[in-house]
Amino acid sequence: MKRLLAAILLVFALQSAWAIDIGTAKSQGLVGEAKTGYLAAVESPASAEVKALIASVNAKRKTQFERTARKTNTTVPQVANRFYELAVQRTRPGNYYQDPNGRWKKK
Repeated sequence: MKRLLAAILLVFALQSAWAIDIGTAKSQGLVGEAKTGYLAAVESPASAEVKALIASVNAKRKTQFERTARKTNTTVPQVANRFYELAVQRTRPGNYYQDPNGRWKKK
């Protein structure tokens, strides 16, 4: 019995060490789609885990925005803006996005 309890406690301890994923962070209202085309924290201060998620996602988005801009002979801000428009359309009910004025809205 003690071993089982120890194993369960270990699982819970390890779970808290696992990085949060974007879907979970969005559904918990921690992050949302910013009007810049990037992911942002809905409330401040964000935890270190949320900050790390945002940095990782945004680095990948920036790379993709730059690649798309080169391929389409447009600018990174143009690509990011179009991505934002599509991301807002795809935002699930209950998740957050920024309106064009930068205010957080719950869909």
